[in-house]
Amino acid sequence: QVQLVESGGGLVQAGGSLRLSCAASGIIFRINDMGWYRQAPGKERELVAAITSGGSTNYADSVKGRFTISRDNAKNTVYLQMNSLKPEDTAVYYCKLYRLGSRPYDFWGQGTQVTVSS
Repeated sequence: QVQLVESGGGLVQAGGSLRLSCAASGIIFRINDMGWYRQAPGKERELVAAITSGGSTNYADSVKGRFTISRDNAKNTVYLQMNSLKPEDTAVYYCKLYRLGSRPYDFWGQGTQVTVSS
């Protein structure tokens, strides 16, 4: 059974930093791609950052230069370092483990709340 458990969310003032973690179990972590998504109230879920099994990354334009995604395959964990946070970064953040190709699949964590006060 695949489980993704996020942690690290909380309340922070604008300009501050948080690091989110997502620990995976029940699957071979290193061969899968990982992503961080977020959903603000009344808005659709959007991609924040992603990292492939090979370590390639991509970011939403709104977070480029402020957020960094990384992974530690030895710990089955993906991280999202968030710096220079803005009130508009307030959302529930979800991690996703997925694989594309002929037999695609994806699994989601339960989400962690990030609130940035002005």
